[in-house]
This record gives sequence, structure tokens and C-alpha cells, in this order.
Amino acid sequence: MREPDGTVRPAYAALADLLENVSIESLVTKQQAADELFRRLGITFAVYTEGGSTERLIPFDLIPRILDRSEWDLVERGCLQRVKALNVFLHDIYHDQEILKAGLIPPELVLLNPAYRPEMHGVDLPKDVYAHIAGIDLIRTGERDFFVLEDNVRTPSGVSYLLENREIMMRLFPDAFDGQSISPVGNYPERLLENLRAVAPSGSDDPEVVLLTPGRFNSAYFEHVFLAEQMGIELVEGGDLFVRDGDVWMRTTEGPVKVDVIYRRVDDEFMDPLAFQPDSMLAVPGLLSAIRSGRVALANALGTGVADDKAMYTYVPRMIEFYLGEHAILNNVQTFMLRDPRQRQHVLNNLENLVVKEVQGSGGYGMLIGPASTAEEREAYKARVLQNPSNYIAQPTLSLSTAPTLCNGQIVPRHVDLRPFVLSGKETSVIPGGLTRVALREGSLVVNSSQGGGTKDTWVLER
Repeated sequence: MREPDGTVRPAYAALADLLENVSIESLVTKQQAADELFRRLGITFAVYTEGGSTERLIPFDLIPRILDRSEWDLVERGCLQRVKALNVFLHDIYHDQEILKAGLIPPELVLLNPAYRPEMHGVDLPKDVYAHIAGIDLIRTGERDFFVLEDNVRTPSGVSYLLENREIMMRLFPDAFDGQSISPVGNYPERLLENLRAVAPSGSDDPEVVLLTPGRFNSAYFEHVFLAEQMGIELVEGGDLFVRDGDVWMRTTEGPVKVDVIYRRVDDEFMDPLAFQPDSMLAVPGLLSAIRSGRVALANALGTGVADDKAMYTYVPRMIEFYLGEHAILNNVQTFMLRDPRQRQHVLNNLENLVVKEVQGSGGYGMLIGPASTAEEREAYKARVLQNPSNYIAQPTLSLSTAPTLCNGQIVPRHVDLRPFVLSGKETSVIPGGLTRVALREGSLVVNSSQGGGTKDTWVLER
């Protein structure tokens, strides 16, 4: 909100004036009303523990995070460039593998990757799109530049919170919008549906789109229900679909309905018991065959997980140069690959200063945050790393930028990141703003909701 010298940044000027004239008591009352609305709407997520899962309310902070137009233009261009390169990369590794032949990426990182699906080799997808929905996690350090922390192109979540945050802000804090020209986000469901319909198999004049969910015990089930309702499409589980004569059909009370596009929120290995995990209760037998023959489109495509592997992340700038002939607009964070003996030794000698992550990890689980760890925790983690070094990467502990946040009746700085959502299909576009996640605990750098983080409304000023 403020420059290093204490002056308010122009993007926050109107909000700063408003906060000067609003009592803390009033803000706390609005915050409590927002929490009650979230509770009534059922905006929750599941936290998985050894004893099962627990439903929790998504913590929401009333004070928005604001980006001016020049900041957003940089983010938008960088995210578009990155997702375009990732889609070309995915098409390439399942076809001619030119980037592997050029020696720019070690072949074993792709071909032996657990997320690589050889069943998709040679399969042509509509418009060559693999990642129809992508979430690019960005951070900012003490400077003004944004850095990419990771790419999410399997089944990225969080957009429902982005939409509900804006809705609740407009309902409870309308004064904050006075005199502001803020880019709208409410048309996301329409844009998503338009992009999904654009990749339907040829010959579908009025494509039938469904959203496939693992069911109500999934951590993002609220989002599945929300998006299906907003798009006006059916929410289905594996048992609601079947394959007959090469096509995918949906069971309805009026008889079978042919399905053209499946927006899936189910992981690859559970999608088809005939091809992957045979005991999956979430799956549609024969689905892979329908995908390979072009009778149904799947968003995101099978095998996209190779592109959001945390080890593959380090090679995205090379992908951008190789496929697009451009330099990366958004830089990566410095990353050490523990599969490399020299880099591994450096990391193990400096664990107290680094963040170490599993390459297939998500949700903030399985991490070691060096500065916040004990000597015993570092020794235990070191033993895990040495059992399978290729499963880990490490990054410096970064001083994430902060945003004003209402905590315990005070406005205080808390660390934030940003997840813009990129849609591909009819065209590639970025929803203005994205999801700001905030580490609500003082000093914490972990913004994941599963680890005590919350969310904010994100404003992009149009002028």
C-alpha cells in the first residue's frame, strides 16, 4: 500500500482516504458479516489430516489488494506468454518431442515423469489446447517486479473464491468502490463456458458440457457446485457417465444425453479404470478411448501434469525462447534441482536458509521452510531428501510483499501472493485480478488456505 518512504501508492490513494475515515469497529463489524455470509453460503474447503478431513471456512479479509493498470498489463502479458508456451510444450512432448531432441530439457524429466501419459502420444486435441484453465502463482519481493512461483495446469482451483470475494465486497463495503474504476470479474463463468464449447468435437452445433467432480468429500467441492451452477451445466460424478459406441453419454431422467466436453476436477489416475487405476470409483470406463478418437474433449487434458511439475518449472523460460522466440516477461524464482549432486550438496549445507518442496507437492504440504524449522526437523527432512533427491527442489526464502490486512481489530501488513487465472480455447485470456492469498499469521510466508492462509478481493484499476 505504501512506498518505502511511507507515501501511499497512487493505486491505493482512494482506499487510504476511506480507511482514514472509517472506524476499526465498523470494519470489524463488516468483517464479521462477511464471515457469516461465507458460512451461510457454505464457502468451505477440506483440510486433510491423519484423522481424515475437516471442513473449514475460507478466511476472507475485507481490505482489497489493488493493482494499477501498468502493473496488471505486465502480469497479463507474462501469464499469456507463459500459458501459450506451456500449451505448445505439452503438444510437443506428446508429438514430435522437438524440445527433447534439441537437448533443452533432459528426456528423463519428461518421459519418466509420473504425470507423463504415454497413452496421449500422437493424440491431436482441438486447437492444440491442453491446459484450458491455468492458475499461475506469482509473488512480489521488496521490489516492484513479479516472479512466477509455480504453474498450476492440472486441475487448478480457487476461482470461486475470487468471484465470491468480489460479490461480498460489493454487498458489504460498497463505499470502497466509490470513484474507483475497477475491472469486473463476474463474467468468468461465461468466458469459461465459451472456451470449453470452443473445443468441442467438430460437428457439435450445441455442445453439451458437464463438470466432473470426485464428489462432496473433495476439498474443492464447493467450487465444483458453484461453477456448474454459474455456467448452467450439469455437475456429474463418474457414475453419471458411460461410454457407448465410442461416445460419452450422461444418464438423465429423460434418457441418455451425449456429452461433448468434460470439465474435469478429477486427477488423471482416477479417470478411466481400463487405462489407469483399476479400482477407481470416480472413473468412466472407456473414457480414454473416446478421448483418443476425438469423440469427447477433456479440460484439462490428460497428461498436463508434466507441465506443472516443480522440476519442469525451471525450464519454462527455455520453453518460451524455444517455442515463441521471446524472452520470459515474468522471471522464475531461483531454483535448485536436488537431482543434481552439486546443487543438492549446496542445499543440504544451507537448509536453514531455503525452502524445500516436493516436485509433485501442492497445498503447502511436504515443505520445509528452513528459517522456521528446528535442527531436528532439518535433519529429518535431509534424510527424506537423500532417499529420493529427484523428488525435491529448493528455493531461497523470499521476502514476499505485504498488503494491509484486518487482523484482531488492527490493520497490519501480511504477506500475499497472487494467482491469476488464464483461459484457453476460443482465445487465450486472463481474468483481471486473480485470487490474492494472504498469510494471516504474523511473519508467516505460507498463504495456502490449508495452512492457515486466507483470501482477498483483488482490484485492477482500469485507469
